[in-house]
Amino acid sequence: MMGRMAGWGETDQSSVPGAGTVAEASWIDVQCALSVLERLSSSELEEMYFGRLCDQTVPSEVRLPSRPESGPVARRLVLSVLESWDLHQHLEAGELLTSELVSNAVRHAAGRTIGLQVSRKPGWVRVEVRDSSRALPCMIMAEPRPVNERGRGLRIVDDLSDRWGADLLPRGKGVWFELKIRELH
Repeated sequence: MMGRMAGWGETDQSSVPGAGTVAEASWIDVQCALSVLERLSSSELEEMYFGRLCDQTVPSEVRLPSRPESGPVARRLVLSVLESWDLHQHLEAGELLTSELVSNAVRHAAGRTIGLQVSRKPGWVRVEVRDSSRALPCMIMAEPRPVNERGRGLRIVDDLSDRWGADLLPRGKGVWFELKIRELH
């Protein structure tokens, strides 16, 4: 019986009891979780994630499949969070800006999932969309186009948000926008 030889920089897994099985089991678990996530309907995703995003005590990221149908799910989740936090004046901007960030992530990143975070700190609400690409977005200044054409996303984000940006992460990037909120005391 011929065994697999360790490659450059690898350890011979056959000499470490159970070492290969842990890594293999983790990989299989991740693949199964991704498959399950991809099979969930939009309403199942919303139901599963709503409470997690509304909890301000623990910052939380939810994972959505990287597909066009995730845009409406992300929008409804952000709307629900903003409503639960009594930030009704930011519903329209939050919905539109979330749509732009999710659309860009689905269109331009090649990963199977995207992450969505909604957080609040004094005076600000922040929505962040994470994807597996490390290519940072850039706003291209071009001639105005008809309303139905693509390519206006970051211009909309720049115009409607109070601030926005992108951060490189260990595995991809996060693109975010923030809206200034008035805290009631």
